[in-house]
Amino acid sequence: MESAAPISRIALVGAGLVGASWAVVFARSGLAVRVYDLEPARLPQARMQVSASLDALLEAALLTEPAEIVAGRITWCDNLESALEGADYVQESIAEDVAAKRELFARLDAMATPQAVLASSTSAFPTSAFAGGLAGERRCLVVHPVNPPHLIPYVELCGSAVTAPETIDTALRLMQRVGQSPVHVREEVTGFLLNRLQWSLLAEACRLVAAGVVSPDAVDRALRDGLGRRWAFMGPFEVGDLNAPGGLGDYLRRFRPTIEAIDAASAAQPLQLDESLIAQLDADAQQRLRSPRDVRIAAREQRLLSLAKALRDA
Repeated sequence: MESAAPISRIALVGAGLVGASWAVVFARSGLAVRVYDLEPARLPQARMQVSASLDALLEAALLTEPAEIVAGRITWCDNLESALEGADYVQESIAEDVAAKRELFARLDAMATPQAVLASSTSAFPTSAFAGGLAGERRCLVVHPVNPPHLIPYVELCGSAVTAPETIDTALRLMQRVGQSPVHVREEVTGFLLNRLQWSLLAEACRLVAAGVVSPDAVDRALRDGLGRRWAFMGPFEVGDLNAPGGLGDYLRRFRPTIEAIDAASAAQPLQLDESLIAQLDADAQQRLRSPRDVRIAAREQRLLSLAKALRDA
């Protein structure tokens, strides 16, 4: 990847929920954005999503410009060539299909300008899985957001062993510039960081439910009404630092036997996520979470807006 001037033009490939949210992230930061989807029929829905998101941000006083000014920076493209024209940075957000991603990244590598960074929003696949062996693998990496990225700033970056350090640096600087909170995952580990933590917790939750220790509702309440309250503004190491008189070291020494015992018990009982357990948990969710999913998604967005405003004001 050639040395380049500061990034000014973004190409987004994939206009689903994540891609449309990325469009808001970049456009509200003053960058020109071009959006393309492999299925052009998705673009009208994406435009509606962007418009609704901008209006909600403006109403919550989380947007510094009129919504129409921000929306005016977004161009909706009916072909990949026009989306990539002059792009300094490309963010892919298509479905989680590694073969499809590999095919797309081969096209991006052949078509994008030589200095462009090529990033994937993938939640699970390492860079080497979709970019390994490409001539431009040095400019490819994972830039994995949390959905929706325009309301949740965390994003994790992870390249392959071939990814150039300047690719990581460029992407980190861009994420900081557009108001995200990026971290660099230095090795290709399964699940990167956030999903590795999230799914480890989910596995323990599934074990406890399967053993009849607690109900699924109890697990949700433990996170929603307990851990989630403080995890909204501090992580587990800071929690530990504040929860013992002598700080984090004191906390870990006090609770080391219990922490190690829980970890050993979990390791001794690997999760078997079989169909019967999946069916049990799904049936519980269908009965307990009765509101339509689109209604709950809208409520989630509104709560995230309120939380973002509260944390900013705090």
